[in-house]
Amino acid sequence: MFKQMFKKNMFFIIIVCVAFVSSLYFVYNNYNLYSEPIITVHDVTTESEETIVDRNGNEDAEFTQTIHGTIKNGPHKGKQMIVENIYTYTGAYDFEYKQGNDLFVHIDKQSIEENEPITGTITNIKRDKQLLIVGWVFFFTLLIIGKRQGFFATASLVLNIIILSFALDIYVNKGVNLLLISTLLVIIFTILSLLLVNGRNEKTYAAIVATIIGTFLSLLITFLAMFITSGKGLYYEEMQFLTRPYELVFIAGLFIGSLGAVMDVAISISAALFELYEKNKHISYKALKQSGLEIGKDIMGTMTNILFFAYVSGSIPALLLYLKNQSPLGFTLSIHLSLEVTRALAGGIGIVITIPVGLYTTLYFIKRKQAMK
Repeated sequence: MFKQMFKKNMFFIIIVCVAFVSSLYFVYNNYNLYSEPIITVHDVTTESEETIVDRNGNEDAEFTQTIHGTIKNGPHKGKQMIVENIYTYTGAYDFEYKQGNDLFVHIDKQSIEENEPITGTITNIKRDKQLLIVGWVFFFTLLIIGKRQGFFATASLVLNIIILSFALDIYVNKGVNLLLISTLLVIIFTILSLLLVNGRNEKTYAAIVATIIGTFLSLLITFLAMFITSGKGLYYEEMQFLTRPYELVFIAGLFIGSLGAVMDVAISISAALFELYEKNKHISYKALKQSGLEIGKDIMGTMTNILFFAYVSGSIPALLLYLKNQSPLGFTLSIHLSLEVTRALAGGIGIVITIPVGLYTTLYFIKRKQAMK
């Protein structure tokens, strides 16, 4: 069986292997594409350790590293460079660098003019190798488990990222209304993702319709709630560096953020009901409806919790930072969780609405399929 599968997909496997090797070769040899100097660390010495105390009396350990590396690009390629790095045990704003790391650096021109060992400062760390490896692990996992659907799921993800980047570029440079862009993105993401992964069939069409209706109803209810309450209780401090209208950006984020959960619910109900119908063509409308409701109830609790955990988990570092610095609990939660909880609630509303919408939309498409026979 394995041999037959290998022979059947040999051309595809060869293409994937060539792409894997080529991409690895590229990221391990792409230093010349960067304008900023890069060094590869070949020796690290930790010279000292010092205990520091902040204004609140919290202790931390501070370390000093002397890093020797080889310049990989630019006019000084191949020369040795020495940089110093100071990092703390907590690592909130700094990093401990190790042998083999690729670092972006700023070269001290005076050290070159005086013919001394080249010195400078570290500006960032080059992570494209690690990102590529994680990306390939993700792709191979999807491919092994999902096979054809896993491949198309990856393709849809890549296309969605490209489309989102292009859309945000239009918003920033052309000044097109962000809510209009988000509306178009929701429709495009829904159609593209579901068609690529599930193909052209009634199950997919039912999920597309249910996803779009559920997402728009979710946004409408959330927007009405914000309008009635005049946005009281929402704190936009985390968006204070934006030069765009806070509320508009937040609502656009709500729109796209709830799409994933709504889409998952819609396709789960649609796929399950169509599977029941395909297994038993004589199943009654009432039985399908009851099964759909039970499936929806099971999905509702878990998906709502997933949304809450996904949104709130991103605020844990900021919560710990504020609480560690003696900020009142109520103030800390209101400042850092108001937007996250609102996002989770908006997504939860979308999930709950999509259950009946997805159920009746799927039943309509099943009836339509029966009538066409």
